[in-house]
Amino acid sequence: MNKVRVRFAPSPTGALHIGGVRTALYNYLFAKQHGGDLIFRIEDTDSHRFVPGAEDYILESFKWLGITFDEGVSFGGKYGPYRQSERKDIYKKYVQQLLDNDKAYIAFDTPEQLDAKRTETANFQYDASTRLQMTNSLTLSKDEVEKRIAAGEQYVVRFKIEPGEEVTVHDLIRGDVHINSSILDDKVLYKSVDNLPTYHLANIVDDHLMEVSHVIRGEEWLPSAPLHVLLYRAFGWEETMPQFAHLSLLLKPDGNGKLSKRDGDRLGFPVFPLEWHDPKTGEVSSGYRESGYLPEAVINFLALLGWNPGNDQEIMSMDELIKLFNLEKCSKSGAKFDYEKGKHFNHLYLQKKSDAELAVFVQQKLDERNISAAPQKIEMAVAAMKERATFTKDLWDLCSFFFIAPTEFNEKDVQKRWKEDTHRLLSELLPVLASIPNFDDAEATEETVKAWCEAKGYGLGNVMNPFRLTLVGEMKGPQMFQITKILGKTEVIKRLKFALETIH
Repeated sequence: MNKVRVRFAPSPTGALHIGGVRTALYNYLFAKQHGGDLIFRIEDTDSHRFVPGAEDYILESFKWLGITFDEGVSFGGKYGPYRQSERKDIYKKYVQQLLDNDKAYIAFDTPEQLDAKRTETANFQYDASTRLQMTNSLTLSKDEVEKRIAAGEQYVVRFKIEPGEEVTVHDLIRGDVHINSSILDDKVLYKSVDNLPTYHLANIVDDHLMEVSHVIRGEEWLPSAPLHVLLYRAFGWEETMPQFAHLSLLLKPDGNGKLSKRDGDRLGFPVFPLEWHDPKTGEVSSGYRESGYLPEAVINFLALLGWNPGNDQEIMSMDELIKLFNLEKCSKSGAKFDYEKGKHFNHLYLQKKSDAELAVFVQQKLDERNISAAPQKIEMAVAAMKERATFTKDLWDLCSFFFIAPTEFNEKDVQKRWKEDTHRLLSELLPVLASIPNFDDAEATEETVKAWCEAKGYGLGNVMNPFRLTLVGEMKGPQMFQITKILGKTEVIKRLKFALETIH
């Protein structure tokens, strides 16, 4: 068996959709499992759709996700260049080969002529049944064709598809797909207006020259697969034709149809790996990274959308995914994009992180506010609160009260917890707290306060609930004496005194 070589070939036309990320992931898993190579190729033959910054955005997305490439744009390699716009001279050679072998022809039909034909003929298709009615090298003399080209007339090169041929595409996921060539149109392969090929020709030539062994791509490309098989035959490359695998679509979380950015906007979840700033419209779209997702959680979640390992295992590292991945276990039907499941995965992965790793996210927020805090205190705060976090961005909201003393108190909590005798009870608690040497031993602090309450005959809730309110500003947080330990004696007494002066 020849070496496995797969490619991911996005167009730099905007942000990378999460469906594209899954396609790249499956290519990566397949390549690594077989000791093969993953190529990063840029399809920029459609110059009108080029968006500045899109290529860098795509590369940064994969860097964050941990999907690495072996060769390609910005990675190097012996099969370059890997940007299609830099391969014009290569494609011209193969266009000419098809023309010389009567596998393609030159067409001069203007957009107006084509529109007129579509108006005249219902469901018009440029194919074997109509090509001789059009303005092309099959209906014009050789001299006329050369004169038109010499005069600078714009033209396209169309693939000459012979009708009535049974085309079989062997798909590793879907099995054999049979199509009769009569339903295919004579696709445009090359445009003189920009001297660039279309997707169909460029991909076939690049896959062949770059020795791609498997083409793993989205289901939306399945209709073009028979054309690509015919192109391989036209070039005489049947023996090197890659194996195809067309992945199922990612579907809306609700209703029918494929997942779109509008679904994310409507239901409040990202459909792009990183935040995207559209240079044309100025619109900002949310990203998984900026929304607080961990890259390993996104990878695990995406891997299971349309594939399963054949067991009950859900949490899998990249290494485990590489070991277990199998194209034959990919689903033929679309996968509902369960974004709530994505949140669940992120929560589980966040809990697996060490306190020190998660403390970094709190430290960033402290730095933004010029607040100093000991690393140990930050880690203790994270340890106390991380079970309640789904995203890394939740950590600051959960932990901030450890570092910023309340200046006001939740009104509803005050009305419910601050009784007539609360001021007196907490004033009496002050010297009890002051008598404790330090708060490092949370159990000892708790025993001292509880013993005092019992000796005084004070209900524990009547003391502890408003005490929490004075330290946090509202009725939230972990076990009470975890809070006092993390805050420390000086800060606890300071906050308690402030509350007694403020709440009336």
